[in-house]
Amino acid sequence: MSEPQDAGARRPVVLRGGLVLTLDDARRVLPGADVLVVDDRIAAVGPDLDVPEGTTEIDARGGIVMPGMIDTHRHMWQTAMRGYGADWTLTQYFVWYYLESGKHFRPQDVRAGNLLAAVEAIDAGVTTTVDWSHGLQTTGHAEAAVDALRAVPGRFVLAYGNIQQAPWEWATSADFQAFARRQIDAADDLLGFQIAFDVTGDPAFPEKAAYEAARDLGVPVTTHAGVWGATNDDGIRLAHEAGFLDESSVFVHAATLSADSYHRIAATGGSVSVSTESEQSAGQGYPPTWALRAHDIPVSLSMDTSVWWSGDLFSAMRTTLGADRSREHFEAHAKGETVTHVSLRAQQVVEWATRGGARALGRDRDLGSLETGKKADIVLLKNDHSPVSFPLLNPYGHVAFQAQRGDVHTVLVDGRVVKRDHRLVGIDLAGVQREVEATVEHLRSALGEEAWEKGMNPDVPETSILDNPYTYTGYRSASTHGR
Repeated sequence: MSEPQDAGARRPVVLRGGLVLTLDDARRVLPGADVLVVDDRIAAVGPDLDVPEGTTEIDARGGIVMPGMIDTHRHMWQTAMRGYGADWTLTQYFVWYYLESGKHFRPQDVRAGNLLAAVEAIDAGVTTTVDWSHGLQTTGHAEAAVDALRAVPGRFVLAYGNIQQAPWEWATSADFQAFARRQIDAADDLLGFQIAFDVTGDPAFPEKAAYEAARDLGVPVTTHAGVWGATNDDGIRLAHEAGFLDESSVFVHAATLSADSYHRIAATGGSVSVSTESEQSAGQGYPPTWALRAHDIPVSLSMDTSVWWSGDLFSAMRTTLGADRSREHFEAHAKGETVTHVSLRAQQVVEWATRGGARALGRDRDLGSLETGKKADIVLLKNDHSPVSFPLLNPYGHVAFQAQRGDVHTVLVDGRVVKRDHRLVGIDLAGVQREVEATVEHLRSALGEEAWEKGMNPDVPETSILDNPYTYTGYRSASTHGR
């Protein structure tokens, strides 16, 4: 993977004349404004800025300049299997990855998936991604995951997990401890570290040892919580009563929890990563944004895995608005009422995709908004060749409902241009493709053709057709009778 353009010099950059969504505390929207970047920071935001000599100028007129988006939960190692599980249920996912085929992934396969996921993230304007990496069967797999993340000019967090072993086993092992301490010692602004595991609700609370390992290392824990049939309120209660929950705790999905669990999360300052497309399709539970707002729990957004869904947060924003509003209408109709003003607004989901992710990662001091002194993670949405690019009336609505990855014109991460004029900068995409193709070939061979096809095309349940008393011929006879 080659270095991004101007990686050594890092010349100042100014985005000129765009509609700037600052996402600052005042939620200022600045039409016709500039954003100046010097080194890795935002130096100024405002109209007609004076800039240093030699500054790279990017024409943002007719576009939206916004903070880089932040995905707080993506199984990046699975991206080499993009679309393979499009028709899976959560049960089929568990069987394929946890019980049967996940063990076939070699370190180089984890690397291939991470490379592809990292590249597609920055291509879609996702400047920070949490790699919920629960395919790390060995520290060799983990080294391969880190190698891939280091090779791509984005901002990432490795959330270490291993679904092939119990968390209280791998988190306390000498190999993991040594790897974790190396990562913590080498941690920088572009690659953070977390621990990722789930709590089943076993009264013996065996996961306590994994929480203790995280505490000893001084790193956050992220966990799939409130997943139908897998994790429940007992997991939240046990971790809370043991004193392990705090503002760094990120609960993914949290879709089937009781009010008691939501109260515990809110009281300890934790946040929830909502993966609406996943929850809607796979069946973790109904996307819980309505309940999270009622309990004043901070929200971030995530895409979960490209083995099913896309890897961009435009889909996350759009489906989250749809799911929340659909529930609101459905509940009102059940009571014979009509919703006249929707509760969840486009601005809120744009905030969840930016500020919300920064807050979840403890990075809101320097990420998630466009303000002087903050890190220069910036996205320009502009597509002069698309009729959807105009008129630009409601900028939050445009981002949430109209924009898509093809509209991502320019991306800066840490002050460096990593995408410009709709093209990635310094990325060997052909090399990534070769690695991914080698992984697909390996997995297809390891499974065998029959198992490969069966995994991708699960059985379709029989559909019962209700008896219909109104036949077409009968309707025609009745409607023409007497003519």
